[in-house]
Amino acid sequence: MRTKIALITGGYTAEAEVSLKSAEFVGRQLDASRYDVYPVVIAPDGWFHPAENGEKYPVNRENFTLSVAGHTIRFDVAFIMVHGSPGEDGRLQGYLDLIGLPYTSCDTLTSALTMNKAYTKAVLNGIPELHLAKSVQLFDAQRSEATALLSGLALPYFVKPNAGGSSIGMSKVTASDQLEAAVEKAFNAANTGRQVIVEEFVEGREFSVGIYRRAGELVVLPVTEVITDREFFDFEAKYSPGLTKEVTPADLSPEQRERVEQIVKAIYLRLNCKGMVRVDFFLHRGTDRFYFIEINTIPGQTAQSFIPQQVRAAGMKESAFYGELIEQALKAAADVA
Repeated sequence: MRTKIALITGGYTAEAEVSLKSAEFVGRQLDASRYDVYPVVIAPDGWFHPAENGEKYPVNRENFTLSVAGHTIRFDVAFIMVHGSPGEDGRLQGYLDLIGLPYTSCDTLTSALTMNKAYTKAVLNGIPELHLAKSVQLFDAQRSEATALLSGLALPYFVKPNAGGSSIGMSKVTASDQLEAAVEKAFNAANTGRQVIVEEFVEGREFSVGIYRRAGELVVLPVTEVITDREFFDFEAKYSPGLTKEVTPADLSPEQRERVEQIVKAIYLRLNCKGMVRVDFFLHRGTDRFYFIEINTIPGQTAQSFIPQQVRAAGMKESAFYGELIEQALKAAADVA
């Protein structure tokens, strides 16, 4: 009997389009001899399985089953590929916990915490060799007070939604007269919460590194360096071909590689992560310190995305990598039972 996989995609934010592309790529890589894969789209107007015949079969949300051609399909595990809400903020994981369906990502608490950049930084504070840019968290009621609240920060700084992804709603502020527009842009970014984080700019090289658990061991994938001629790695730079250069494995010294691997492992453990996650850093030019940018608990999975690049650089096939994530989720569920 092949394992039945619910490949969950879509979502309620502007990242839904990227989620669909990630799920399409993952679905193509999964071993058809081992897995029966059913894409399940989460959309504002409903949850459904888009069948090859064009039919949209609704999900029974009482137990997350499908009724197809008179047969009830019950899933063994969910492979979550929803960037943004409800897949990356813990809401979907909480639902799956309630119905008892294992899944491949971080749990409810970790997902909810890491979706909040300011709270994540507070938890990570104190990890050896990990540095955190000075920042201020703004709530909706504090919009008019932003200038005063940021008086302790030095320009330039980044302004971004505190619970957003893919750099949506993000701005770099180099002069005080740009602040109001940047804060409004971040607050008004669709479906990213009503909080904003403002961080001092860290001048340096940008890196991204994936990590996952394999048979009880933490495995850090080869690091990717992101090089762009744009002012920063924004949404357009991330998803428009030719605007960035990505080097995997990155040109780091043996000491820098060892240091960042230890930092990433410490982050994974401190946040109680599960499955694959991706951590982004700046390497400060003046001090050679690694500064935390963010953690992504549902990283993009197109052919050009960082994690697949790193998997290939590690000498692995994506099909084997995704299979490990599925088997690890099933084993974890069996251990709990």
